[in-house]
Amino acid sequence: MTVNEDRLMDFLHRFVGDLGATMAAGNVVLGDRLGLYRALAAGPVLPGELAEKAGTAPRYTEEWLRGQAAGGYVEYDPGTGRYSMTEEQAFALTSPDNPVFAPGAFQLALGALRAEDRITEAFRTGQGVGWHEHDAEVFSGTERFFRPGYIGNLMSSWLPALDGVVAKLQSGARVADLGCGYGASTVLMAQAFPASTFVGSDYHAGSIAAAEKRASEAGVAPTVSFEVARAGDFGGGPYDLVTTFDCLHDMGDPLGAARHIREQLAPDGTWMIVEPAAGDTVEDNLNPVGRVYYSFSSFLCVPNALSQDGGYALGAQAGEAAIRRVVTDAGFSRFARVAETPFNIVYEART
Repeated sequence: MTVNEDRLMDFLHRFVGDLGATMAAGNVVLGDRLGLYRALAAGPVLPGELAEKAGTAPRYTEEWLRGQAAGGYVEYDPGTGRYSMTEEQAFALTSPDNPVFAPGAFQLALGALRAEDRITEAFRTGQGVGWHEHDAEVFSGTERFFRPGYIGNLMSSWLPALDGVVAKLQSGARVADLGCGYGASTVLMAQAFPASTFVGSDYHAGSIAAAEKRASEAGVAPTVSFEVARAGDFGGGPYDLVTTFDCLHDMGDPLGAARHIREQLAPDGTWMIVEPAAGDTVEDNLNPVGRVYYSFSSFLCVPNALSQDGGYALGAQAGEAAIRRVVTDAGFSRFARVAETPFNIVYEART
């Protein structure tokens, strides 16, 4: 074997970066849970001062700060020994109500990795691992990962991109939000459109219990209800709008779900499909976003689909062509890509 030293060093640089990022994930989650980021955002501090503000042990806090500075998540002034955060760092690290919130993504990643032993066995056998079988951090991490994107885009650009839907929601529409998880999307829509009624559904009973609590805390319970149901057997139609946020690709039978959605829609109803940003070919997705989604997909999306009947395992990087095929095979006559962000693509389907 002849090893090119330059290429080997390039690979080792990548490896070191990945190893640091892997361990940094736990430190980001710690910083969020212990309130370290929020305390640091108030202004430059010495390690002992931050420890006092956050109620943490000084030596642990100092080591955490050093690692955060090495990773570029906080700033360090060697002249004063103080640590601080830029406005951009604080924006992305301190509030789950901002359109960007990095700790949620790391929480989801750590939760997913706890299934490593079961996923290893699934790789050997080809069997699936259901969503409900994962660590509880997966469910709460998913909400905290995706909710900021919904806050930043759902009302401002995604729903307005759908033909006539906002007007219906303002006057009073019936909406089904499938695969709703903890109900982040359901609650946000209900807050924005109090004249409409919303039914969120998910096959995971624990998530539905959390969603009911979220709706009660947000004060939207009068117009929102939740039920344990799969996308292929939910009821209550006809609906003016059906939504699937980042979940169609997780289903073992997305075609069956699409056909059932069509049956549950009103004659002039709309299906809004929000999916991870992806191209149609592998080479289209060989980029940082594709890497994130392929990696999550091998632990979460594909195993969940393979745990269900239907014969599909689209994966998180299915791409527009695959989604279009499912929708048109289900009998929808109109399908269009109407909005996108670096992390999501929004499609509109109508009968």
